[in-house]
Amino acid sequence: MPTIEFTGNYEDLSTDKGYQFKFYCEKCGNGYMSSFSSSALGIAASAAQVAGNIFGGLFGRAASSAYEVQRAVGGKAHDAALGEAVAEIKPKFVQCTRCGKWVCRPVCFNTKAGLCEWCAPDLDEEMAAAQAEAAKDQVHEKARSVNWLEQRDVATVSGAVCPSCGAKTQGGKFCPDCGASLAAKRKCGRCGTEAEGSPKFCPECGAKYS
Repeated sequence: MPTIEFTGNYEDLSTDKGYQFKFYCEKCGNGYMSSFSSSALGIAASAAQVAGNIFGGLFGRAASSAYEVQRAVGGKAHDAALGEAVAEIKPKFVQCTRCGKWVCRPVCFNTKAGLCEWCAPDLDEEMAAAQAEAAKDQVHEKARSVNWLEQRDVATVSGAVCPSCGAKTQGGKFCPDCGASLAAKRKCGRCGTEAEGSPKFCPECGAKYS
């Protein structure tokens, strides 16, 4: 049997019913699956299994043994099926003459350069990626140059939610839902201390706010 090329990047999906292989691009990892090829021995084993289920005895035991499964997926028939799968899928792949990697033709091969895109990146793709990366960096630079706290009084203690209704304050001085003042101070009726926010007890004398 002739030597089979292109066999370092595949997954064997063969079972006792037949042969199938999945070949992977060594750059992007995309997989291409070959057509399923039935195994004559696998079909015979299935028939023996059916016969065993009906009649019992030797047929059933032979068809279910691990040895029979190994015979179904191994040997010359398996090699022949692999050769056919390679012939079917190989046109979708190209071997780079520089690095020796097998890459998928539609995505990872630079036809103009005659090399894989590891060795000869597509300049149009690189330019588009560089432009997108530069634009992203500029967005961050622009955002950092804006004073996002200009309209907020960071010196006044305020909560994230309104103490009256529980709605989010959105950084305002008044609740956007109920209109309650968010910056108002509570004055203790006993000692006169003013406290930020909505404490239940005076932080100075411990008296409970009414």
